[in-house]
Amino acid sequence: MKTVTSPYIVVKNSRIHGKGVFAKKDIPEGTRIIEYIGEKITKAEGDRREKMQCEAAKKDKKKGSVYVYELNKKYDLDGNFPYNPARLINHTCEPNCEADIIRGRIWVIALRNIKKGEELSYNYGFDSEDYEDHPCKCGKKKCVGYVVAEEDWGDLPKKRRK
Repeated sequence: MKTVTSPYIVVKNSRIHGKGVFAKKDIPEGTRIIEYIGEKITKAEGDRREKMQCEAAKKDKKKGSVYVYELNKKYDLDGNFPYNPARLINHTCEPNCEADIIRGRIWVIALRNIKKGEELSYNYGFDSEDYEDHPCKCGKKKCVGYVVAEEDWGDLPKKRRK
């Protein structure tokens, strides 16, 4: 498959984790920056690959964790392929982008104006069930320490006390 390109991005080393995606030029709020592409798979296969990717990441900290996105109730999309540079967009607790499903396609969209040279990021939106398996390294003021969806941040103090 041909590598997806975008006039808005460049891939380079990230202070957050490994490689990252950076703005090649100023990006206006609301811009569809890049499509997140990959292999369309069933939910069962998505669960299997997710577990496999998590195990690989535990063994090798340089590897990313999970690249499987939920498309709908029936299908997921595995983006763990070199032709998908959007997979290199890192998580942060203060994102400047979001991933949105539009007509069955996953787009990374600017939440605000992004300056040239700024690293693109979004909240991966993991649930808080296995939060300890996903430490956050974003270093932002609002960082909660884990890669967890913002709506689950309130659950973290209770879970840490258990």
